[in-house]
Amino acid sequence: MEYRRVVEGVFLSRPNRFIANVLIGGQECVCHVKNTGRCKELLVPGARVYLSVSDNEKRKTKYDLIAVRKGNRLINMDSQSPNDAAEEYLRMLYPDAEIRRECVHGDSRFDLRIRDGKGDMYVEVKGVTLERDGHLYFPDAPTERGRKHLHGLIRCVEEGHRAMVLFVGQMCDVTGFSPNEGTDPRFAEALREAQKRGVTVRCVWCRVTPDSMRIEGNVPVLLGAIRLRGTLFGFHTSEQGC
Repeated sequence: MEYRRVVEGVFLSRPNRFIANVLIGGQECVCHVKNTGRCKELLVPGARVYLSVSDNEKRKTKYDLIAVRKGNRLINMDSQSPNDAAEEYLRMLYPDAEIRRECVHGDSRFDLRIRDGKGDMYVEVKGVTLERDGHLYFPDAPTERGRKHLHGLIRCVEEGHRAMVLFVGQMCDVTGFSPNEGTDPRFAEALREAQKRGVTVRCVWCRVTPDSMRIEGNVPVLLGAIRLRGTLFGFHTSEQGC
């Protein structure tokens, strides 16, 4: 997925989760943040950021903050981009399938549905921007909605469908993925239960540039957890196929 017009800036502050103050070309501008997560480890004063330029003159803000540089790593933080990248990726994996966005099953709405000769597969996509020492973690804040999606995927499997939760690491040069046990142990437990019940758990990494993001490869999924120097790391690898 690609952005049409992108400019570079310097992050100054984030008054609330929807907007940020950014220095662009020497001028302070108010920008829309396309990620309502905390992102505290990314949006720090002085960070180099990238913004897409809107053509809609009626908008209150001209810019959308879409990416940030953390050290040598460029991280896309647009919460909409993982779904677009996932659709491109899944269309390559399932070239003969019918793929639809935003499909309802039971009391859940899933990001994608793949329909092929094997039947239906429901896919929930989760963008991942939290990285520590090259390892990805999700979520960065407790998510009741995330657990609800996992329970919905389990029900899909119980009814004879396939189901997948696809974690999209919005960066490259990562070595593994784990649920963020310290932040949301209930989500971590629900993810392990989903895997045991037949839900495919997969994580991928993306090639990120200031104006694009594309899924390039798989990331090892580590569903267990151990505590090491105050930080939780995974140890049980799980990757199933659909």
